[in-house]
Amino acid sequence: MFHLSEFIFLGGFIVFIAAILVLDMLVIDKKAHEVSIREAGTWTAVWITLALAFSAFLWFKGDMVHGISSFADLKTVASAYAPHLKLDPSDFEASLQQYRHYMTISYISGYLIEKTLSVDNLFVMMMIFTAFGVGKNEYQHVLNWGILGAIVLRFVFIFLGAAIISRFDWVLLVFGGVLIYSGVKMFLDRNKKEEMDVQKNPIVRLLSKTGRIHTQFEGDRFFVRKAGRLLFTPLFVTVLVIEFSDLIFAFDSIPAVFSVSLDPYVVFFSNIFAILGLRAMFFLLAAIADRFRYLKTGVCVLLLFIGAKMLIHEWVEIDAVTSLCIILAVLVASIGASLLPQRKKA
Repeated sequence: MFHLSEFIFLGGFIVFIAAILVLDMLVIDKKAHEVSIREAGTWTAVWITLALAFSAFLWFKGDMVHGISSFADLKTVASAYAPHLKLDPSDFEASLQQYRHYMTISYISGYLIEKTLSVDNLFVMMMIFTAFGVGKNEYQHVLNWGILGAIVLRFVFIFLGAAIISRFDWVLLVFGGVLIYSGVKMFLDRNKKEEMDVQKNPIVRLLSKTGRIHTQFEGDRFFVRKAGRLLFTPLFVTVLVIEFSDLIFAFDSIPAVFSVSLDPYVVFFSNIFAILGLRAMFFLLAAIADRFRYLKTGVCVLLLFIGAKMLIHEWVEIDAVTSLCIILAVLVASIGASLLPQRKKA
């Protein structure tokens, strides 16, 4: 059951994110250009700093998210989202601090999971841009709208998922099974060269039936009027295909973040901050992707761990700190292995 204080905080958070997006789209990146590695690295650092700043807020003031003002409020929230916590009714401040810290660790874990899993989605985006022949100067424009759509989709999916989980907790087992399947499939397919046939894409086929697809790019325009008819440019079709790919990607990433927190607000915050940095991460990854050959393997291991965690949660509780340590260990190991020099084939 959501309370007024939660809606107020969520509304303020959405206004804050909207202001950042407007500033980013209309001021900072108003002029389309090819993003350099240095620029991508700088903006990646900015978005990560912003995400860490929000984690500091949760560490000291996380109770504001749920409007907790008494031990009764805290107990209600904790019983819904963290029933395993041992709260002390005689020490409200210590119990409140314990819940704040749990929120923070869960948020950071969710952020890292979303960032790591998004690597595979970024490779798909590269493939989509190549398949549609989108110019590098237009990458930013497409990604801006793609990120905006992703935020809306995540909002719907996360709070709908939280409502379903609160009524049917066995759904977590389904999520766990899906993640293990995804992890195994990704591992088996990790060395396959992915290609995309534009004409066979379901979005392209659906729009083709309308007869309103324009065959040529028109700068950064999504629509063009020809002979009195409004047509979709290839750039607009590209945005829709990217949104569709993110929709598929969300079926893995959102359940994965629910493995570290049942709090839909924490899941939403971690998702949003991870998504905000996706565009900068895309340009950075595009330039250095070949150097991190074991990153996809790390994603597979992470999916298997998260899936197993969700399947055994009724019998074995893996606490937030342990989960965070395992996530970090997988990331460090996969990146470290990637940086080792490759053996030359004889």
